[in-house]
Amino acid sequence: MKENNKLKIFSSTRLIALGFLGIIFLGALVLMLPISSSTHQVTNFADALFTATTSVCVTGLVTVPTYAHWSLFGKLVILCLIQIGGLGVVTVTMTFFLILRKRITMKNRILIQESYNLNSLKGVVRLIYRILGATVLIEGLGAIGYSLYFIPQFGVIKGIFYSIFHSISAFCNAGIDVIGPSSFEPFVVNPWINLVTMMLIVTGGIGFTVLWDIYENKCKFYKLEFHSKIAIITTSCLIFGGTICFFILEFNNSKTMGNLGLTGKIIASFFQSITTRTAGFASINQADLTKASALITMFLMFIGGSPAGTAGGMKTTTFATLVLTVRSMIKGRSKTEAFGRHIPEVSVRTTLAVFSLGFTILFGGMLVLCVTEDAEFGVILFESVSAIGTAGLSAGLCSNLSIVGKFVLIFMMYVGRIGPITVVVALLKRQKNTRSLIEFPSGKIIIG
Repeated sequence: MKENNKLKIFSSTRLIALGFLGIIFLGALVLMLPISSSTHQVTNFADALFTATTSVCVTGLVTVPTYAHWSLFGKLVILCLIQIGGLGVVTVTMTFFLILRKRITMKNRILIQESYNLNSLKGVVRLIYRILGATVLIEGLGAIGYSLYFIPQFGVIKGIFYSIFHSISAFCNAGIDVIGPSSFEPFVVNPWINLVTMMLIVTGGIGFTVLWDIYENKCKFYKLEFHSKIAIITTSCLIFGGTICFFILEFNNSKTMGNLGLTGKIIASFFQSITTRTAGFASINQADLTKASALITMFLMFIGGSPAGTAGGMKTTTFATLVLTVRSMIKGRSKTEAFGRHIPEVSVRTTLAVFSLGFTILFGGMLVLCVTEDAEFGVILFESVSAIGTAGLSAGLCSNLSIVGKFVLIFMMYVGRIGPITVVVALLKRQKNTRSLIEFPSGKIIIG
């Protein structure tokens, strides 16, 4: 019976991976159509596939300018792909099942469980309703917030479209914009646009399970689940820590925020810290960052957002588990502990696997890009971390990528969205595990 459950889980993992892949290829085929481009010409397969991937994987890196290359139809296709990618293929599929009043089978419930890394099958269907409700509410409020500025600025029709597009893009942590060539740089000191965007990014990236936990417990931190506490504290530390670092490191950099007033510098620092968490909107030019700021940006991009949300990356809880494990080792504790609880060994091992596989894929992708691309190492590193962290911030490499380079980043964005373990498990054939029944004698090795 246990083996059958493992096979079901493996099958679910493969279905999730193939589901994302199927939507990406379908989106690419639609984007290739003449009706999708502003010039009504066929878009080459590599650029169409790259755009479909960056949309579904909610990354934000682009090889062609979104605002100029795509027609209204193409932009609407991209918006649909972003929404599907943000919610997840499984959630969208289950939504259609619920609309058609079809029964959610046990296999479907396992799919939902695997998609959101839930510990049990209890309440998985109710979770879909919660996700849909939260998405409609938050994206709706975000669109209203944007419209207060965009409608007076761009007119009613364009203002409403811009508001809806950027609300969905921000909440889904996609970072794809249709404003112009400078992303959100024109709004670098606009407190309202910055506030609305940052709130959407954080609520989307914190995870649906955390949002519902906060709602049910009326924002009382001590009542929250263990996972929620870890996600919230880690997210807060990374946001405020990043803000302080960017404020100090970019304070006198005239190419980014050096010429801004004190309030502008604080807003720009907060935005940079939050957008690195897989969002991809840029209020300052990423290519002009100091080397230290670029390093901090890459660190935050690699970590990403929290599980069961719209963000990608290694995830905040993975990073927190690594830090807590190191702390436990230093203090001589046998288990990883926090808030009076210990983290199960299987979670610690999964954390190490996620980090190791993610770093290995990042290294391999960079190695290929160093051979194929005529760019500085720092730029290649920045773009690679942005891709696997599904952050979408760019130092300018994407517009000059070779065909091979485009496919390398496509693969890295895909891995960053569905997770390195999901990719490996989906590609490899899992065999019946009999070795776990055998107890081997221990063998000591020297570490460090």
